Amino acid sequence: MIIQAFLRWVETAKASERASAASALGRAFAEADVNGIDRQAVEMAMTFLLDDPSPKVRRSLAEALADCPIVPRSIIKALAQDQPEIAYIAISRSPVLNDDDLVDMAADGGAETRALIASRSAVSCAVAAAIAEIGGEEEVLILLENPGARLSPGSLRRIADRLGDSVAARGLLLERHDLPSDARQTLAEKAGAALAASDLVRAVIGEDRAQRVVRETCDAAALTLSSASAREELQRMVAALRKTGRLTPALLLTALCSGRTEFFSAAIVDLSGVPEKRVRSILSGGRFHSIRALLETAGLGREVSGMFSEAVLFCQCEADADHDGASLSVAARLSDRLRRRSLGAYHAVAELAERLAFAEQRQRARNYALMLSRQAA
Repeated sequence: MIIQAFLRWVETAKASERASAASALGRAFAEADVNGIDRQAVEMAMTFLLDDPSPKVRRSLAEALADCPIVPRSIIKALAQDQPEIAYIAISRSPVLNDDDLVDMAADGGAETRALIASRSAVSCAVAAAIAEIGGEEEVLILLENPGARLSPGSLRRIADRLGDSVAARGLLLERHDLPSDARQTLAEKAGAALAASDLVRAVIGEDRAQRVVRETCDAAALTLSSASAREELQRMVAALRKTGRLTPALLLTALCSGRTEFFSAAIVDLSGVPEKRVRSILSGGRFHSIRALLETAGLGREVSGMFSEAVLFCQCEADADHDGASLSVAARLSDRLRRRSLGAYHAVAELAERLAFAEQRQRARNYALMLSRQAA
């Protein structure tokens, strides 16, 4: 009878009075101040208020019910589909909305809706994955800044792939300790591409040199990251480098000379399709012809495969040998060895090894200069 009287009163009451009544109804329901029979009547009254012509009334109802865990989903979903200032309250706060609701809202709604979902106090992996897949830059930035958002490695990789060109997104991703190594490599590639495309950089050092510096830096980043990468991350990184044409003989030789055997093995597995266990067995077996056959399966030509086979055996011996503090790097000793051959392929790779050795020498000089400047400071 009270609810019937309320519904009759609503027809003539002012908007401000209806808003106060809606707030009182919602609070009474949320605080469980009504018994079972009255609760059904209150639900009916709140459902009736969803069609109130005044946004103030619907907003008051949303404010009263936003944090209630027992409110009917139908009422909250209706409020979540209301005009923005009302939907904001329901979407950003209601614990009643489950993952399916939020994923559907993210897919069907606009950027504002996804931003509201991304800002919730708790965002599950499934909801975060939906926003990572279809969200624009602003929504994803909100997600990355939200400490209550749970992002899986797959979601982080997807964000790096989609929005790695954004400086803000790169910064937030690189600050995360849970960012996979292959995603870090993706960001390094994107940052390098942006640097190489910079008009200022090309004007100062030239386009060709800019491209070379970026390529060498990204290669160095890949090898550095590979040392701390889990097997799956390393495989993803190698596959991405192959797809972009970056898994070059130069990178493979650099991996060999710098002792990145895990990276080199993963690259040969990816290029050849031979099982990992078999690749490791062949590379560590020390037999020239079996290594050469494997490398040819990986796509290296006859002459190049022979040279690389010799390089593999040489680097294995160098890794096991004790040179008693010798100043020459593995790359320098490999270059000297290959230059004694008369074949063109050997000379080409010898030059590559020589450039690698010189790059290592320059880096040591930079490190030494930096150490002296720090000591002076």
